Order: sequence, then structure tokens, then C-alpha cells
Amino acid sequence: MEVLWPELFEPAAVEPAVSFLADRAVTGPVLELGVGTGRLALPLSRRGVRVHGIELSPAMVDQLRAKPGSDAIAVTMGDFATAQVGEAFALAYLARNTITNLTTEGEQVACFRNVAAQLEPGGCFVLENYMPALQRLPPGETFHVFTKTPTHLGFEKYDVAAQIAFSHHYWVIDGQVETFSSPHRYVWPSELDLMARLAGLTLRERWADWGQQPFTSDSRSHISVWEKTALPSTRRRDRCEAGLRSGITSRTGPQEHEVDDR
Repeated sequence: MEVLWPELFEPAAVEPAVSFLADRAVTGPVLELGVGTGRLALPLSRRGVRVHGIELSPAMVDQLRAKPGSDAIAVTMGDFATAQVGEAFALAYLARNTITNLTTEGEQVACFRNVAAQLEPGGCFVLENYMPALQRLPPGETFHVFTKTPTHLGFEKYDVAAQIAFSHHYWVIDGQVETFSSPHRYVWPSELDLMARLAGLTLRERWADWGQQPFTSDSRSHISVWEKTALPSTRRRDRCEAGLRSGITSRTGPQEHEVDDR
């Protein structure tokens, strides 16, 4: 990872993200989906935040374990769309467009539900994702170059009908050409908001970057924060209990249907 994407490990890329997450993780442990080699988990742990990671790749975890301080980070092996840790977290986060590695709508919805199931009430899910570049494509074109340096060319080909972008990378490292390609299901913020709502999460914040610049129509990426809300039945029960304590009764009995007042 460090060899192919060294810019992601620079302090200018890491520190704003870690500060953003640490500011929202003051009440308890955090869960990183796709913890990888610990780019964010390690500096977050050094700030005193207890981090638990989910990771599918044993090779990534081996790199993490080779780094100082990694013994403080517990890791559950598995797919972050389905893997359960067995405890409740104050914060969960998914960085660097990783939600698009789930290449079907069903998998992305399952990810949100899996996160919600592992958040404590009031806990937050933070997601970093890019804005699809469709509006920057010339008419009739399907290719978009997103990185062009002397050592790295990155471009994607959009299949609009399938909502898939095929990402292609070419690096020149020590005189040798390295290549990598992968499919990604690109997704809009409004679609993510709906997935969150289906999982019982509501949007709390949205920024253009980790530095909390305003999100606008020109933003190339977004940092979104959704909060876990109480289930409608729980809120209704709380209101009923409060009414009984104050001597107020409802004209609708327990046989009446629940009202979804989200």
C-alpha cells in the first residue's frame, strides 16, 4: 500500500482524518471497516482511542502486525458487510471509497445494516467516498482519468447501465510497470442516505473533506456522518411510559398499529 499510494500515508492526508474521527469517538471504542495496514487505526490508537478492525485480507493484517503499536488493535477477519465483532461501538468508519468495493446494491445495503447493528444508540457511522465523475465525461465518452503523474496513471471506465466503474492503475516502480484493475459500484450521497435510513441511521453531517470544507455541487468527494437513532417502537414506548408517569393515557390501545415517526 505504501509503495503504490505513498501520498495516502503523508501527514497531510492522515492527520485531518484522524482528528475528525477522534473528535467523534470520545465516548467509546471505534470500529474500522477494512482496517488494512493500519493507516488510520494506528495513529488513532496512539491518541488513546480503542480501535477494533475488520479485514478480509490476511496479507494486509500481516503488514499491520509488523508495525509498532499494532498489538493494541484487535482484528476480526471477514467481510465487513457481514462480519460481527460482538460488542457495541460509539463510532464506525469506512475510508477511501471502500464502500464501492461492494459491487452490488444488496451488499452495500447489508454493510449499512451490519454497521447499525454494531453501533450503540447515538453512535455514528463515518464514510469517505468520491463523487462519481459522470458530469465530467464528454458526451459519448466513458473514460475518466483521475490520476496522472510521472509514476502513476489511474483511470476508470464507466458502465452507466450497470452503475459500475472499472478502475485501472499503471505504476512505474524501480523501472518496472505494475498494473491493477478492479470493479467498483459507484454510489451517490442520496443513495447512501437511503441505505442509512433503511438501517435506522440518519444524516448528521456532510463535508467535502476531512478538513470540514463545505460540501457543494463542485465537491469531488464527501465525508458523511450518520447517527443511529432509536427504533420507532422504542420511542413510542418511551413516550407511553412518560405519559403513564404523568397520569396521561392514550386513546389508542396496544392493538393499534405502530406509526413510523422517523
